[in-house]
Amino acid sequence: MEIVLTLTFSIVMLFFMIFPAMKITEWIDERYPIPQKWYKPVMLSIVVLLSLAIGLFLRYF
Repeated sequence: MEIVLTLTFSIVMLFFMIFPAMKITEWIDERYPIPQKWYKPVMLSIVVLLSLAIGLFLRYF
């Protein structure tokens, strides 16, 4: 049940984490140039990681 609640919080946060993920990806691209082919997968993985982090934070704190 705890996993379901955490994933529920995370799915809602996916929409809100798109803008911060874009900014983080731009920052990474400035410091370490990312090939255009890897730009979207990096951004999507950051969106998922941020959403899971916020979901865990909401669940346990």
